Amino acid sequence: MASSLKDIRVIDMSHVIAGPLSSFYLAQLGAEVIKVEKPGAGDVMRANKESIPTDTPTAFSGLNAGKKSLAIDIRTIDGADAIRTLAKDANVFIENFRPGVVKKYGLDYDSIRKINPKIVYCSISGYGQKGNWSKRGGYDQVIQALTGMMMMSGPEGATDPTKVGFPVIDIAVGMLGALSITSAIYQQEKYGVGQYIETSLVQAALMLMYPFATDYLTDKKIAKRLGNKGYSGSPASDTFQCIDGWISTAANTPTQFKKMMHLLELDEICTNAELLDLGAFNAKNEGFVIAKQADLVKEIIQNALHQKSAVELENQLNEVGVPAAKVRTLPEFLEELLVDENMKTPFMAFNQANKVIKTAGLGFALNNGDQIKTTSAPTLGEHTHELLKSIGINEDQIGKMMAANILR
Repeated sequence: MASSLKDIRVIDMSHVIAGPLSSFYLAQLGAEVIKVEKPGAGDVMRANKESIPTDTPTAFSGLNAGKKSLAIDIRTIDGADAIRTLAKDANVFIENFRPGVVKKYGLDYDSIRKINPKIVYCSISGYGQKGNWSKRGGYDQVIQALTGMMMMSGPEGATDPTKVGFPVIDIAVGMLGALSITSAIYQQEKYGVGQYIETSLVQAALMLMYPFATDYLTDKKIAKRLGNKGYSGSPASDTFQCIDGWISTAANTPTQFKKMMHLLELDEICTNAELLDLGAFNAKNEGFVIAKQADLVKEIIQNALHQKSAVELENQLNEVGVPAAKVRTLPEFLEELLVDENMKTPFMAFNQANKVIKTAGLGFALNNGDQIKTTSAPTLGEHTHELLKSIGINEDQIGKMMAANILR
C-alpha cells in the first residue's frame, strides 16, 4: 500500500517547533516536504549543542525527519523566484513568519495563488493574521500568560502564575496545522480547489482549554484552578501521597467512588449525608460525585493512603475499575514502556549521523506500516542543488547564486 500522502509536495518555510511539526506529520505520511532555510544558519533548532558537533541535533532531527533542505535567501529576487517556481507544482505551502513578512517577497497567499490556484496555504502565527496584536511575535510561554493558561495551572487558590512545563501550545498548533492541511488536501484532490488556512498559538491555547473557554463564553462560568484534581471535581479524583511516592486516582462517578472506598475500607463515606450529596450520589442517571465537604473527604482518603504503596494501589484500583496511576517522571515512564509489555507504543526510530534518533512517533498507529516514513533529517542545504536543477536552474546560475551568498 502506498503512503497516505505519496506525490504530495509541500513547501515549508516554517521554523522552530509549530510549523515544522505540522510538516513533520505530512513528511512521515509520505509527502515530499521541502524545508526552506536561510543560508548559513538554517533553522534555529540546528544550533542546539551536542557533544559531537552537528547541524542535525536530536531536537532538530525529531521535528524534521524525512524532509529535504533547501538553503536559500528568500529576501533576494533570485531566491524568491526559485520558491515561486517550486510552488507552481506544489500542493501545500506553510509559513510561520509574522504577518506581512512573506508578502514583502511575493510569497504570501495571494501571490502564490496567482501561479497555483489549487495551493493549500497555511499561515501559522502567534496572534492570527489580523487585529492590533497580529504583528507581535508569539512564543509558547508568552501565549500561556496571555490566554490565562498560566492561571489555570498550579495549586488551587494560588495567585502566582504557573507555566505548563513543556511547549504544549507549540505542539498543539503543529497538530492543528497538520489536521487542517490534510483536510484541505482531500478537498484539493477531490474538487480541484485550493484553501487558505490560518491558525495561531492563541487558537491552539483556546482549544487546549476548550471546556473552560466554552463554559465562560456561554454561561460566564469562571473555572477555578484545580491543582492536581480531576476535571470532574470528585474528592477522589485527585493526587494523594503514599509511602513510596504519589498516586493519581480518578474515582469520578459514584460507582467508581464506591469501589475505591471499599478497597480502602471507607465504605461509610458513601452513606454520610454530611460529607456527600447523597441525592446526586444515588441518582438513577449517574453523574459525578458531589462532596459537601470536599476537603474533609480528601483528608480522610489521604490518611488512609499515607502508609500504602502507590505501586500496589495502582494495580488494585485498576483491577476493580478505578483508573489510577503512580506519579512517574517522564524518563521513568519511557523506560517502563521500553522494557515492559504494558503498552504497545508505536515508537519510531531512524539513523541520523552518528546515532539513532528515537521518538514517540506520531501519536497514532496505522495498520499498514508502509504509510510511515522514517528517513533521517537533512543537513543544511543538502538538497539545494537537486531542487534547483529540477526547476531548470543550470550549473552556471547556481554557481552565481552561491557566489552571491543566496544559496548554501
